[in-house]
Amino acid sequence: MKADPSVLVAERYARGATVAAVVIAGFWHLGYDLVATVTNWGVYSRAWAAAAGWVLYLGVGGVASVLLLRGGSRAYAWVLGVGALGVDVLLLVAAPGAVVLPANWAWGSVGWVAVIAFWRHRAAHLVAFVVADTAILVAGMVVLDVGSSEQVSRAIMVLLGAFTLQLGYSLGAHGLHAAAQWAARSSAARTAATANRAAAEAVAADRAVRYQELHRVTATLLAELAAGADPSDPAIRRRAAVGAARLRRLMAETDDVPDSLLHELRAGADVAERRGVQVSLSVVGTVPELPVDLRRALTEAPIVGLSAARSLARVTVVASTQEVTVAVVADAPDLHPTTPTGVTLDRDHDGTELWLQTKWTNNNQPAPATGGGHG
Repeated sequence: MKADPSVLVAERYARGATVAAVVIAGFWHLGYDLVATVTNWGVYSRAWAAAAGWVLYLGVGGVASVLLLRGGSRAYAWVLGVGALGVDVLLLVAAPGAVVLPANWAWGSVGWVAVIAFWRHRAAHLVAFVVADTAILVAGMVVLDVGSSEQVSRAIMVLLGAFTLQLGYSLGAHGLHAAAQWAARSSAARTAATANRAAAEAVAADRAVRYQELHRVTATLLAELAAGADPSDPAIRRRAAVGAARLRRLMAETDDVPDSLLHELRAGADVAERRGVQVSLSVVGTVPELPVDLRRALTEAPIVGLSAARSLARVTVVASTQEVTVAVVADAPDLHPTTPTGVTLDRDHDGTELWLQTKWTNNNQPAPATGGGHG
C-alpha cells in the first residue's frame, strides 16, 4: 500500500532536520569542546574530571543520536538529560577557578545533546533542561564565589548565545516540519480534487455516450412503431422493455446507496414488475464495491432476461470479495445476449425456462473493499 504523499514529504523534512541536529552536536563536540579541553589542559586542577566530562558528553550524545535516528524509545530522554547535566558538574569540579572561562565549555555545549534527547518531546522539556543547566551554573558561581560583573556578564553572554542557537534550531526545525506537512497536505488535497474532477468528467462523458446510444435505440424503435410495427409483437415488446430497464439502470448508477449492484438490479426488476412479472431477488454473501463499468457488465444479461420474462423471474446474487455471480431464471424465450468485457456469461434454455448467469472473478487484482448489507 502506498504511503500518503504528505506523510512522505513530511518524513523527508523531519529526517533531514534530525540528521542535521546530530551532525551539529557531533561537530560542536569535536571541533570546539575537544579543542577547548586540549588547549586548556593545564588549567584543570582535576584533569580526570575534564576528560570524564568530555567522554560522558560523547556517550550521552551517541546514545541519544542512536535512539533518535533509529526511532527508539522516548522514555530515556530525561535520563540522557540528567547525564548531560552531569557534564556540567564534572567540568565545574575540573576547573573551579574557571567557571565562566573557555576551559569550562560545558555550559554552552550540553544544550546540543538536549536538543537531540528531547527532539520528540514538547519544547517545554528542552526549556526545562535549559533552566536546569542555568541553575547549575548559577549555583556553581555562588558556591565558588564567582560573582564579579565581568564574570556575570560573560556567563550571561555564553548562556544566551548558546541557548538562542539551540532553542532556535529546535523550534525552527519543528516549525519547518509542520510547514512541510501543511504544504504536502494542501498539495495532496489539490491533486485529489483534480483527480476527482477528472473522474467525474469521465463518468459524465461515459453516461452521455450511453444516453445517446439509448436515445438512438429508442428513436429507432419509435420509428418502427410509427412505420406500422405491431406493438403486440413479442420482439418489439422485449426491445422496449430492455430499453426501459437500461434507462432505469442508467439513472440508478448515480444514486448514493450502500449496495450499488443490487440497487441497479432492483431498477431492472422494477421495470419487469410494472409489466406484471413476479420478480424475486435473493442475495448470498456480501456484495463488494465494484466500479460502474463492472456492475454494468454483470447486470446487462440479467436485465435482458428480466425484460423478456413473461410472468416469473428469479434473480440470485452470490458474492464474495473474490467473486460475484448474478443469475436470472425466467419464463422467457431463448436469447443470446452478448458477453460484456470483464465477465463470463453462461446461458441455457429448457423448454420455456431461460437461465442466464454472469460471473466476475478477481484473479489478478487485490480484493475490493466490501460494502454494506444486502437489501
